[in-house]
Amino acid sequence: MAGERDGRAVHRIQVAAPAGVVYAVLADAANLPLYFAPSVHVEQLDADGGCERLRMWFLVGGRLESWTSWRTLDPVERRIEIRPEAPGSPLESMRGVVSIRDRGPHASELELRYGFADGPAAGHLWPGRVADLNIRTQLTQLKRFAEHWSRLDDLVLSCEDSVRVQGPAEAAYDFLYRAGDWPAHVAHISAAQVSEQAPGIQHLTLRTPAGDGVHTSESVRICFPHAGRIVHKQTTPAPLLAAHTGEWSLTEDEHGATLTSRQTVVLCEEDIPALLGEGSDLADARRQVHAALTRDCRELLTLAKQHAESAVRMLVPPSRPVC
Repeated sequence: MAGERDGRAVHRIQVAAPAGVVYAVLADAANLPLYFAPSVHVEQLDADGGCERLRMWFLVGGRLESWTSWRTLDPVERRIEIRPEAPGSPLESMRGVVSIRDRGPHASELELRYGFADGPAAGHLWPGRVADLNIRTQLTQLKRFAEHWSRLDDLVLSCEDSVRVQGPAEAAYDFLYRAGDWPAHVAHISAAQVSEQAPGIQHLTLRTPAGDGVHTSESVRICFPHAGRIVHKQTTPAPLLAAHTGEWSLTEDEHGATLTSRQTVVLCEEDIPALLGEGSDLADARRQVHAALTRDCRELLTLAKQHAESAVRMLVPPSRPVC
């Protein structure tokens, strides 16, 4: 890459999937958290033709970091150029180019070139930043996900549930935000611990009964109180799951609010025989996972609704008897 100096690097991996599939997976920015373990959430801020501006949240050394990046997409050449946007920071000079090339009907090569452009701060962040982002690990995860290309429609499962709330949206949001209080109200949660690395950035640990034992799950949550949204990703997914992302959102109108939960998971096909028994297949796993997600989600939705509507009852004084 012209104009680069110390810190430039090239990685290439062979992927047993068509080049068009690998490109499509990478181009779908919103779903990056499904196959990149450090990626927690991605939002598209702007889009203009083949160029998009993304806000990205990644786990870096156990902490959630966020930055904005520009991506230029070329579906014909199957090429994606990446330029982080960080004015005044050495990260601003970082550049990356991903190219996917055909290597057969069901085979492709992914090449990633990255480095820092020349400048007074060039290379300053290189050793620590690249090590922290674990680029090699992310490429391996992408390869594993893309190589299931013929079964992705069966492996990826999404579900959505909603309830109407006849009460203040803020009260429903408050119930969801205060996850540390859930064990006192939620039957399927025996313990919860919340730590905030910054306001609105939560690391949540939940303990739930699982067969003869207890399952411990860990999640990262990004809270947007003014938008009535909480985005979450499990960093230790439940059994049968390779990835689990979701969002709580509140939409207000003149009659109240609608509270919606959206969840997307990737099933771990390799674990099905051990967890569901020999002879079980993806259809069995989809049914069991969907039932569990829906059951637990509806319980939380109902409790958030009750919390908000009880707040209304507490504010309304009792009517006086008519004599």
